[in-house]
Amino acid sequence: MIIIDSSVWIDFFNGKISDKTDLLDSLLGQERIIIGDLILTEVLQGFRKNKDFQVAKSLLDTLEFKPMVGSEVALRSAENYRMLRSKGVTVRKTIDIMIGTFCIMNSYPLLHDDHDFDPMEKNLGLKVLKP
Repeated sequence: MIIIDSSVWIDFFNGKISDKTDLLDSLLGQERIIIGDLILTEVLQGFRKNKDFQVAKSLLDTLEFKPMVGSEVALRSAENYRMLRSKGVTVRKTIDIMIGTFCIMNSYPLLHDDHDFDPMEKNLGLKVLKP
């Protein structure tokens, strides 16, 4: 099972060609991809046109859904954030520390295009899927 961060999904839906969007394209229908509540919200909130929203929602509805946030993930996310801060690293977005923590706790690899996840890979053992 693989988690695809919103940073890759957004590029994918915007038609941006990169090694990460190409990998996502090749994984669709071939691998079990999980979509979580946080990522689903981040991806879908950005669509301006209802038609584009519906197309994206239809594709994302085909993926396995898992809730990402509960008290255990929230508490561990706070601990992870504090640990990174103690090392002089500030993760810019709370949602990113929560997504990263969810992946760490469940041993899911993450495909992303967001530098907020780099210190989580280095210091917390986040598994990252690389093209």
